[in-house]
Amino acid sequence: MRRMERRAFIKFCAASAAATGPPAVAADARPRYYQKARLVDENGAALRAGSVPPERNLIFLYPYASTPCFLLNLGRPAKPAAHLKTVDERSYEWTGGVGPRHSLVAYSAICAHKLTYPTREISFISYRADKSPHNRFAAVIHCCSEHSQYDPAEGARVLAGPAPQPLAAILLEHDPASDELYAIGTLGGELFNEFFAKYEFRLTTEHGDKAHAAVAGSCVVQELEHYCRQQVKC
Repeated sequence: MRRMERRAFIKFCAASAAATGPPAVAADARPRYYQKARLVDENGAALRAGSVPPERNLIFLYPYASTPCFLLNLGRPAKPAAHLKTVDERSYEWTGGVGPRHSLVAYSAICAHKLTYPTREISFISYRADKSPHNRFAAVIHCCSEHSQYDPAEGARVLAGPAPQPLAAILLEHDPASDELYAIGTLGGELFNEFFAKYEFRLTTEHGDKAHAAVAGSCVVQELEHYCRQQVKC
């Protein structure tokens, strides 16, 4: 009798485990919030949303002292974009542009394919307003290393090339009263760990022991041509 009861108990446990399955895994890529940092110009003055020039490559470092990001004024409203996915199939929805015209967007400038990024010496990745022989799309962020192209008006969705996921979005906050802008976090597939691992020596050479330091207080925004010496066009 006891043997039969034990068999029944084991079957019950097995059936329960099969019905329950493994622990649930989050199906979405949630925003990651870092320290809030005000965007300032090269003179240290607060950057006003209304003063950001349209279709120009602006760059700042966030959320770490060595991780570059693009700030872009697309010159038109950027609406929320759904059905975006990270390389590990986590879904998320980008919330769209900010500012008076909802035209301001920001993205990590680390390409999602081979982690190409703007250095002080050269940049293979930037926003391109016009089409080119290697770029059949206008108004895209184009990485010339392998020709990955991202749509900044659609959450940096991949339009062409081998990139396996969109660029990570930088979450911006706009204060309508002061017209000031703040970086507050990221959304999508972060690649910071891979970035640090691949470029540790170079980043240490460029930024010293602050390469991994979290940005706090403010971020200096500058023209890409002021940040790096040469831009590769393709």
